[in-house]
Amino acid sequence: MSEFPSTARVVIIGGGAVGASCLYHLAKAGWRDCVLLEKNELTAGSTWHAAGNVPTFSTSWSVMNMQRYSTELYRGLGKAVDYPMNYHVTGSIRLAHSDARMQEFQRAKGMGKSQGMELEILGLDEIKARYPFLETHDLKGALYDPNDGDIDPAQLTQALAKGARDLGAQILRFTPATGVARENNEWIVKTEKGDIRCEYVVNAAGYYAQRVGEWFKPYGGRTLPMMVMSHQYMLTDEIPELEAWSAESGHKLPLLRDVDSSYYLRQEKHGLNLGPYERNCKAHWVNPEDPMPEDFSFQLYPDDLERLEWYVEDAMARVPLLGSAGVSKVINGPIPYAPDGMPLIGPMPGVPNAFEACVFTFGIAQGGGAGKVLAEWLTEGQTEWDMWSCDPRRYTDYTDPDYCVQKGMEVYGHEYGMHFPWHEWPAGRDKKLSPNHQKILELGGVMGAYNGWERANWFAKPGDDTSEETSKTWNRAGPWEARIREECEAVRDHCGVLDLPGFSRFWIQGTGADAWLRGFCTGAIPKIGRMNLIYVADRRGRILTELSCIRLDVDNFVLITAATAQWHDGELIKNSLPAEISLRETTTERDTLIVTGPKSRDILSMISDADLSRGWLTHQWANVVGEKAFLIRVSFAGELGWEIHAENDAMPEIYAAVLEAGAKPFGMYALNSLRIEKGYRAWKGDLSTDYSMLEGGLERFVKFDKPEAFTGKAALLSEKQQGSKKRFVTLRVDAGACDAPYMSTLWHNGEIVGETTSGAWGYRVNASLALGMLRSDLSAAGTEVEVEIYGERRRAIVQTDEPSWDPQNERLRA
Repeated sequence: MSEFPSTARVVIIGGGAVGASCLYHLAKAGWRDCVLLEKNELTAGSTWHAAGNVPTFSTSWSVMNMQRYSTELYRGLGKAVDYPMNYHVTGSIRLAHSDARMQEFQRAKGMGKSQGMELEILGLDEIKARYPFLETHDLKGALYDPNDGDIDPAQLTQALAKGARDLGAQILRFTPATGVARENNEWIVKTEKGDIRCEYVVNAAGYYAQRVGEWFKPYGGRTLPMMVMSHQYMLTDEIPELEAWSAESGHKLPLLRDVDSSYYLRQEKHGLNLGPYERNCKAHWVNPEDPMPEDFSFQLYPDDLERLEWYVEDAMARVPLLGSAGVSKVINGPIPYAPDGMPLIGPMPGVPNAFEACVFTFGIAQGGGAGKVLAEWLTEGQTEWDMWSCDPRRYTDYTDPDYCVQKGMEVYGHEYGMHFPWHEWPAGRDKKLSPNHQKILELGGVMGAYNGWERANWFAKPGDDTSEETSKTWNRAGPWEARIREECEAVRDHCGVLDLPGFSRFWIQGTGADAWLRGFCTGAIPKIGRMNLIYVADRRGRILTELSCIRLDVDNFVLITAATAQWHDGELIKNSLPAEISLRETTTERDTLIVTGPKSRDILSMISDADLSRGWLTHQWANVVGEKAFLIRVSFAGELGWEIHAENDAMPEIYAAVLEAGAKPFGMYALNSLRIEKGYRAWKGDLSTDYSMLEGGLERFVKFDKPEAFTGKAALLSEKQQGSKKRFVTLRVDAGACDAPYMSTLWHNGEIVGETTSGAWGYRVNASLALGMLRSDLSAAGTEVEVEIYGERRRAIVQTDEPSWDPQNERLRA
């Protein structure tokens, strides 16, 4: 036995499939001085009882990438590490009961095509040909994935572990971590066998991740946002008809998912494995009466089959063969859930040199890709794909235990739920409220959650149907459409007001702040009394973030960013600041109104002593109905307008005065339409690390000749010389009932040539617009391409490189 290591570069806590994959990928990247700690035997947590399904399907671009990578890795892993593995690539069939589901499948097919996957849409006869035991009379069709299948989770983990060991990494079984300490900028991971001093720590502790996460709270950490669900699946006795069919065909049945009924059905040897995701689900270890045990290794919960009764009956009606066999075994084990069902992969918020690779609901399918991503975070400080969908910093301080349990149960009960553009999931709401919240509800606000903050998406009138059911559509039409049009027209013709709580605000002050900021961003910074947008790039020149930069004095700035970027950008700023410059955050202390439209100056002049003759991108302190406020002359809606920032206590009176003076309330859906008409980018849609500053059409925000070095400069200079492969474009789309969603495939002459990053109907230009990334040689104005919108290829024309609405910004500067 090797000697217990006292030092390592990285210590990974948790020996499931994900932890082993992280170790393997770190070793492959050349970081071999790494240690994995497992309290019991490898796979003792969720891995050992996992069903082992390996889908590629997702409507998240990054998760699809991650799962696709897993399937590619697993095909050759056994041979690569010389370890026997049972990996069955059977293909899968996802059933659709509705046209809406078929639209979702068409979108996934287009995304898969962009990633090189051959997903297919099947008609009823084609379904029956691939799965002869299936009843198809009430179906609309199906999605077929030839790369789907199943793998033995224990063999997968052991193969990854062997590969890591062979490359020099170390695995310590039966060595529970008991805590951490920080000393001299190093971590000390404590175990019962001794301490390990290391540079980095990774929390890959599965359903124990929250408990491990508590160790990091003294060093800036938070309670990890997760809960634990009980998931049951059942195995049948062998079925002679299935055995005969498999012998004749020479292969297993495709893995079947009835996503509208919410279960999967998989051939297991000559029997079947049925796994429902039931609405009447059960959370575990969420109260003192049901405490999490110190060790639940290789253990299960008692069977609880009553809650599965409907799903079993539905599955037997769909595949009558299922009803011919008895149940041989029931597995009921813990699965961790984050509030949105996505894992946590990336930097641990607030904690230096600590990372998370945990809370995997589909850890077997995502484990391979997760190891790749985590290794990139550690060894390169950046990932190949933008991984915001899984970044732990996407959650902030609103994820209390009540929220995590509510959302986890909601996600589990709707595991295959469709995420419609107009639909808001109802659980876990009202965690952060604007000071104007009650007034907004009285005005008809139909709310949405943004980093926990409640904002109005649109304003309903009496008689409008605001039920959840109406929002379950991909189509533009709905009760909201007429109201969005009215809100956009009010902003165009008169004045609108949008209450916008949750803007992330960072005050930067101290000698040298000017010089620091010049090196922090890619471009120029504003003069005193003015503001402008600044961008931060990574080493590849890709877009990390966009911030509004307000200059109060020589070394006194306010940086404002999106609500969802609060912890991401706060950490980015904090980690870059020298010690002598102070940072103060006032995100929760203030609220913001956007007051915008050609009559906004008239309205503000009635209630404010501000100098409203000051030009675009200026700012000033003023009194608004006697309350102190900070006014910035800028508008994300692209009209004459101001942002009013004020302390929470002052906002209700200011908001009431703006309304009384004649402004019409508008919501986030209208704002999205208005900003797309101006070509304004949204963070983590149009602005992400999937694209460089130059690809994103942001060269005017890159100051190559400034003396200060900035991150990404060398990469951007190289790209400028060689030319960008993609270019940001605005497309006018001959759309039908739906506008282009994020990551719609762009086609030209039968080839995939790009993707959209956002889309909406523009009510001022009366056209469907999409922003996107297009192959550079096709980016000239007037080029005709096709946008694949839920399976339909719709004609689109590349627009000139200027806003679709008010191209010369005359209204904005009025």
